[in-house]
Amino acid sequence: MDRMLYVAMSGAKETMLAQAANNNNLANVATTGFRADLQQFRSMPVFGDGHPTRVYALSERPATDFSQGPLVHTGRDLDVAINGQGWIAVQAKDGTEAYTRAGDLRTDVNGFLTTGTGLPVMGDGGPIAIPPADKVIIAADGTISIRPPGANANELAIVERIKLVNPDLAQMRKGADGLIRPEDGQPAEADANVRLVQGAIEGSNVNPADALVDMIELSRRYELQVKMMKTADDNAQQSATIMRAT
Repeated sequence: MDRMLYVAMSGAKETMLAQAANNNNLANVATTGFRADLQQFRSMPVFGDGHPTRVYALSERPATDFSQGPLVHTGRDLDVAINGQGWIAVQAKDGTEAYTRAGDLRTDVNGFLTTGTGLPVMGDGGPIAIPPADKVIIAADGTISIRPPGANANELAIVERIKLVNPDLAQMRKGADGLIRPEDGQPAEADANVRLVQGAIEGSNVNPADALVDMIELSRRYELQVKMMKTADDNAQQSATIMRAT
């Protein structure tokens, strides 16, 4: 009976982990530039002394869904969305360079250009600082121009250029902070072919209908595993009763 109980227990545990990952996707359905985590189950034998006679279920994240989310036009000067493939370089909280599709940009109290979550946006020379301006223009190639206060409409000054990259997605991994990094830990090279759209942001690529269906399916799977655990316990009790009777 222990084999049945172990398999059911491990299945219930891994189903809960898969449910947590799916719920995280669903919770970020409105998060700008969010990339959904994929999930899969597979069987894993329990290795130890002797031949592996136990097999348990394993839930894992084999990859990240890198498909593009919908573009939402906002008309805001500091909102940008990548048109096609590519990433915006930012400085992560640990000081390293990482990449995101979240283009809901803003300036902090010190004038630095940041994402909506407060991460500094990287340029060719490091974090980008924008001086006071009547208007900010972000070109398709990431070049930032401003119209100084009181200047004429055609008087523009180039400030910096946002670092845009487009590395091989097979070498990119999503971290616990939601940012994308190369597997080798080395910063990606800037790519002049990546294009931006000003006045728009990219939404999450999570499909809420699919996520809700997965949530229901995982809930039913968990209930089935719990029922199997109860059945294994009932069988064990019945066996003990029979042994005592004999």
